[in-house]
Amino acid sequence: MTKESKHITLSQLQTRIKEGINNCIPFPIWICAEVSEIKVNYSGHCYLELVEKGGQNQVPKAKVSAVIWKNSYTAISSYFRSATGSDLIIGMQVLVKVSVSYHELYGLSLVINDIDPTYTLGDMEREKQKTIQKLKADGIYDMNHFFEIPHATQKIAVISSRNAAGYQDFMMEINSSIFKFEITLFDAFMQGNGAEESIIEALELIASSDEEFEAMIIIRGGGSQSDLACFNSYRLCSHLAQMPLPIIAGIGHDKDQSVADLVAALSLKTPTAVATYLVESVSNVYDTIVDRDRLIREKAKYIIDSNKQQLTNNAHLIQSTYSNLTRSVEVTLASLMGDIKRMSETLVMSRLNRLDFISETLSHRSKLILNRERNRVLNCANLIYSRRPESILALGFAIVSQNGKAVKDSQGIQLNSEINITLSKGSVGAKIIKINN
Repeated sequence: MTKESKHITLSQLQTRIKEGINNCIPFPIWICAEVSEIKVNYSGHCYLELVEKGGQNQVPKAKVSAVIWKNSYTAISSYFRSATGSDLIIGMQVLVKVSVSYHELYGLSLVINDIDPTYTLGDMEREKQKTIQKLKADGIYDMNHFFEIPHATQKIAVISSRNAAGYQDFMMEINSSIFKFEITLFDAFMQGNGAEESIIEALELIASSDEEFEAMIIIRGGGSQSDLACFNSYRLCSHLAQMPLPIIAGIGHDKDQSVADLVAALSLKTPTAVATYLVESVSNVYDTIVDRDRLIREKAKYIIDSNKQQLTNNAHLIQSTYSNLTRSVEVTLASLMGDIKRMSETLVMSRLNRLDFISETLSHRSKLILNRERNRVLNCANLIYSRRPESILALGFAIVSQNGKAVKDSQGIQLNSEINITLSKGSVGAKIIKINN
């Protein structure tokens, strides 16, 4: 047999390959793979590239083209979207039922006849649990939980997309309140392939200037469960867990919590709920301050009124004592003058000079006694007047109170607690930062 009689044509080879594949895999089969490319063309057919990755670098170890014909794509995509809340996207793990097709011109491809959305959801949950376990193993899962969110948080760093509906809802709620908030937006992509890197860059910027803020908020609008993928990634969540500020998350997913929600100090369902929480926190603090101010004013007025009454009573007592003393001195003086007059009648001639001396002496002593008693009375009045609360406060002293009670001993005060200081004019609130016993 010659060489010419041994060869076959290319089409004959392709036919043998096609027959071999059809004989080997005659029926549809379920396979799992990752979507690496996807495109729906003008005719309505959906063309995909499926890959299987392996090794440390996750390079493809297998790759094949696939197609969902128009007559099947509408039903399959609608079913998948209703079950997962997402369209088929690049990077998604899928379990699909395929028929193997080999064409002499177009080569090997897979025709997708069905898809199992529970596999995709299960893969997302597995990745989520894997992230949680790794964060706990690294000892950082609970780090942000130890932060206490200030009762009146007003200086806030916000990570969100400037044009996102969730951010607009948040700002609308904040701006409608009567309180002033200092909001600094760190604009970032909140979904899609670039979301993780964009959010991490924003986190690093906030961490470098954390002293300018009291808390950090990460918010986004509602979306599908698959849109939470970046919020379940270990790299993003490890950054969140180790932030030097308390985090309030409002990622906006009603059905499930992402790992980002779990590592945050506080997680709320929606951006509007986050704004409402902030406004209510400030409002509660404001109401508390108003109530305490009213209570302090009432107690101060009571103390002042009580002391005024006591001072009035003492003044009346002093006046009465002064009058009695004056009358006593006058009576005594009159009696002495009578004695002098009687003595002078019997001793006019022999004691005239002596009588003049005695008269002058008695007059002088009477004035001294009167002046001394008057000065003693005035000193008592001045002493009582100087001990009024108003006079003592005017000297620079102050009344320190906590929870409505006067503070007399530093051992009863705790660090970071609040006190009120009543001054001669007005009162101020203060926070304890140091205690010297």
